[in-house]
Amino acid sequence: MRSRAVLAFGLGLALFLAGCGDPARNPSQAAGPMPSAAATPPAPKPTASPRPSRTTPPKPRLRPLPTTLPAGLHRSTGDQAVALTFDDGPDPRWTPQLLDQLKADHVTATFCLIGSRAKRYPELVARIAREGHQLCNHSWRHDINLGRRPVAEIRADLIRTDRAIKAAVPNARIPYYRQPGGRWTPEVVAVARKLGMRSLHWSVDPQDWDHPTAKTIAKRVESAVRPGAIVLMHDGGGDRRPTLAACRHLIPELKRRYGISPLR
Repeated sequence: MRSRAVLAFGLGLALFLAGCGDPARNPSQAAGPMPSAAATPPAPKPTASPRPSRTTPPKPRLRPLPTTLPAGLHRSTGDQAVALTFDDGPDPRWTPQLLDQLKADHVTATFCLIGSRAKRYPELVARIAREGHQLCNHSWRHDINLGRRPVAEIRADLIRTDRAIKAAVPNARIPYYRQPGGRWTPEVVAVARKLGMRSLHWSVDPQDWDHPTAKTIAKRVESAVRPGAIVLMHDGGGDRRPTLAACRHLIPELKRRYGISPLR
């Protein structure tokens, strides 16, 4: 009896062990080893939609300068007398001294005024007009490329400068415009004309803007001047002591030889 029980127990154990080794009876073994966590491919990360780029509109290209000066420039007084023109003011350091010299010699000149400086020093603009000198628009901020810019921009600049001058002298006549650097284009000449201004150039340039000595300035003017000349000098934009010193000699000399008259 005991031997039968032992035999039966052994048979049952053998059958159990055989069942554990059968893939059909052990699904986990049939499926093979479970993949490790490292073998699982990562889920793709969501990609953010690209932001629309903010593009700055390109600035309009500057038109090229003409190879020759355009038509319509005022380059002579039209008679024997010489005209003196002074650019880049008004300047509180130099303009009053120049006005004193002109007054002492009983001559008048043309002052080509920068609009931003006219706005800053209206009392000097008022004195220039009060003492009989001619007024000229010389752009708002001395933009040498103004003539190459869009026509609407040229027009706005000249109008703004006119308004600054007229704020100081409400009844001012501004019959002339002078392009900074003499970099004229047909467009800036046309805009000035439509605003009632003639384009004022020059025939004598002693290059006092480059700060030569007073003697050099005077010599350059005297060697180049002719009847009807328009002389370019400066009362603003730097140290103008050499120009003022040259004028102490030039003004009486030019007056004696040719006469000095305001532009008409």
